[in-house]
Amino acid sequence: MNTIFILKKTLFSGDVSETELSRIAEICLEKTVRKKEVLFLEGDRGFSFYILAAGSIKLFKTAEGGEETVIKLIKPGEMFGEVILFEADRYPVSAVALTGSRLLMIPKHQFICLLNSEGFRNEFIGGLMRKMRYLTNQLKYLTNFDVEERLFQFLRDQYGTNSEQKIDISKKEIAAAIMTTPETLSRLLQRLKHEGKITWDGNMLIRHTLLP
Repeated sequence: MNTIFILKKTLFSGDVSETELSRIAEICLEKTVRKKEVLFLEGDRGFSFYILAAGSIKLFKTAEGGEETVIKLIKPGEMFGEVILFEADRYPVSAVALTGSRLLMIPKHQFICLLNSEGFRNEFIGGLMRKMRYLTNQLKYLTNFDVEERLFQFLRDQYGTNSEQKIDISKKEIAAAIMTTPETLSRLLQRLKHEGKITWDGNMLIRHTLLP
């Protein structure tokens, strides 16, 4: 695994020098997880945070009744779990692998020592601010777009704009990601199929129209 290359794809991609990237790389631990393997549970004490190198990770919260709310699907190059560095020492969400995945695990204590570098610290905080803007946009997204628009936006963000895509997560997971119910998603897919917009056979999705 090319650790420095992966770090450059994350929020360390700006003004962090090669020297500082090398220092981060030295404390990174490589981790491989299987599909459905749990990385951590909501409320667990956190000693590390993560960068996804390959695969897909779901972050979610669980209500008292057992219902899951998906917070984010992590894509390669994204960081997660870093809240334990500043806000609390426990994870506020759970994380599970949707596919076999490879990650960089960064120990909390060693990383905090690196924050003594002003340039590195400023770049890292800038990255956290970008993540806050993402969460704000998620609220706007839920308010302003209907379920069909959210589905097509998810497909574009997660799989690109190719007309044929291999979907590597379940429809239940997709429904959670676009903040709807599996039943609503099922009805939507039937309608889109009837309208000739998509064909979904097994894990292969074919789009017959351009994404909105």
